[in-house]
Amino acid sequence: MQFIDTHTHLYADQFDEDRDEMIERAFDAGIQKLFLPNIDSTSMHGMHALTKKYPNNCFAMMGLHPCSVNGNFESELIEVSNLLKNGNYYAVGEIGIDLYWDKTFLEEQKLAFRKQIQWAKDLQLPIVIHCREAFEEIFEIVDELNDEQLSGIFHCFTGNREQAQHILDYGNFKLGIGGVLTYKNSGLDKVIEEIDIEHLVLETDAPYLSPKPFRGKRNESSYLLYIAEKLAAIKDVSLAQIAEATTNNANQIFKK
Repeated sequence: MQFIDTHTHLYADQFDEDRDEMIERAFDAGIQKLFLPNIDSTSMHGMHALTKKYPNNCFAMMGLHPCSVNGNFESELIEVSNLLKNGNYYAVGEIGIDLYWDKTFLEEQKLAFRKQIQWAKDLQLPIVIHCREAFEEIFEIVDELNDEQLSGIFHCFTGNREQAQHILDYGNFKLGIGGVLTYKNSGLDKVIEEIDIEHLVLETDAPYLSPKPFRGKRNESSYLLYIAEKLAAIKDVSLAQIAEATTNNANQIFKK
């Protein structure tokens, strides 16, 4: 069985002491493809180093994370734009809106989100959306800009059934399912029960959001198996079926 971690921050400082060993554990667990979302200019070097070292396994995205949108965001966007035009990236991400930490730069976040969606359409790349306490704001923009050219993943989906359906109605989007699925009181399991597997991809968001039994500890890509096992139990199918379906879904989005 082979799996794909569609969202993992392997370049993060939390992995500085055992990064290569952690990646080997992922390979041993059957996770052969690892998609790396960019955050801002501070994450680019580490991300590119990993794709150079593991060219057959690590695949880069390029984008400006909403939590990095501030008064200097336009200069960051210029760098993102230049890299997208001249580099080898598999998605524009992670991009979106985050109203959990700070609402100060909401209008700037909206502007950055719009621009990056348009770049993705121009380059025929999928987008990977970060949405935290911002479904209404995200939907307003994607409703306007969605067309047959736009595709992507709603990363770390934790919404309700109506929000899931809104996303699926766009036509070319998948829901990124991570460690929250394993949390007892998240309610996400009840939502996912009603969603066909063809709409789902797996992710860890490592080093964040570790699944049970590692909740509260550093996450890593090998833990994707715990999420896959939980999804298999919810869907009452084999782990092999989850591997095949979610791998096909991820390859479809990333055109791998």
